[in-house]
Amino acid sequence: MRVVVDDFLPSRNMRRVRDRNADLVGEMRVPVPTSEQYSVFRAYLDHRHFDGGMADMTVLDYAMMVEDSHVETKLVEYRLQGPDSRITGRGTGPLLGVALTDVLSDGLSMVYSFYEPEYRDRSLGTHMILDHIERARRMGLPYAYLGYWVRDSRKMDYKGRFLPQERLLADGWTRVER
Repeated sequence: MRVVVDDFLPSRNMRRVRDRNADLVGEMRVPVPTSEQYSVFRAYLDHRHFDGGMADMTVLDYAMMVEDSHVETKLVEYRLQGPDSRITGRGTGPLLGVALTDVLSDGLSMVYSFYEPEYRDRSLGTHMILDHIERARRMGLPYAYLGYWVRDSRKMDYKGRFLPQERLLADGWTRVER
């Protein structure tokens, strides 16, 4: 599924999430795995997906996920602002979240995102999606891809909130407004 960037308007709740995270800086980086990223990834899996297919991923598996790509891939790291963040464009606090992102000719594709569970009250997953929609807009890209969407999947319900969107069905892309 993909969000139509130019037509997207955040809901009131999404604006609150954006405001709650105004002290975060997202920095787009080359896809180089770090132990700090893996630590957040591991904490996320252990808290949110302890029984899922990725639960047994090792540091080597994580490195392969980040580095093994046939398209232009970036990592967006989210950190708290520091005293010079407005000058450098970088956060200086602890790593709170990461999005593995493919840069496509027509959009940004969020391959996988994860965050530090102790900061879940910030709604970091929603924040990262909102940030990617805005990044795509600034880059002149028409879409922000959120990956697969499965109807009635509790774990994927959140994707349906980012409207308008297009879903790839058997007969092609179908726009969904509400």
